[in-house]
Amino acid sequence: MKRFYKEVTVAEADNGWRVLLDGRGIKTAGGRAQEVPTQALAQALAAEWAAQGEKIDPQTFPLRDLADFAVDAIGADPALALREILPYAETDTLSYRADPEDALYQRQLAVWEPLLTAAEAKHGVQFPRVSGILHKPLPAETLAHLQAVLAAEDAFTLAALRMLASLAASLVIALAAIEPDADAEALWKAANLEEDWQVELWGEDWEAAERRATRFTAFQLAMDFARLSRAH
Repeated sequence: MKRFYKEVTVAEADNGWRVLLDGRGIKTAGGRAQEVPTQALAQALAAEWAAQGEKIDPQTFPLRDLADFAVDAIGADPALALREILPYAETDTLSYRADPEDALYQRQLAVWEPLLTAAEAKHGVQFPRVSGILHKPLPAETLAHLQAVLAAEDAFTLAALRMLASLAASLVIALAAIEPDADAEALWKAANLEEDWQVELWGEDWEAAERRATRFTAFQLAMDFARLSRAH
């Protein structure tokens, strides 16, 4: 598509902020007004539009795509995000570990246990610790608490959490990633601990390394989206 606008600005709207193209507010893919909660997020979205050349490249709007999902999907059905995110708590990667006599277990204990205990302390929940792959259900109280934690978030944070949990296979890591002082690289390494262990044993495959780099970029993007949507 040829670029059809000259000026990109942001302005306050009824429910937050909007990006304006030549003074006209943009809409989501679903046809709704794309209103976002903070000026910081609106400016980041505007930067995507301003960076376009003579032709618009749809692949260069990752923040817009997340904002559209927040407005069109989660905004229309907030329970959707809870249904999609909560299962990552029920099978959280950080809960499932090697046998205690394995060397991998010691690394999992060192890296994962602090993240789990911090989540338990912050949210008043209890996660199981399982050696092996047999599923152990979450306590009903934990599931209820986590559902309440998620229900308290707005559609934009939920959109970020959905993406983070999917990439990390862990709700614990996703929740840690939206904290103001979150360390993206450390959290990504935690999410990929077992993969890194295999690389140390058998070497790295370049295609797998490329896929991981792409996924890390997406993980950082979701963290940025959450930070921008919560900026004051």
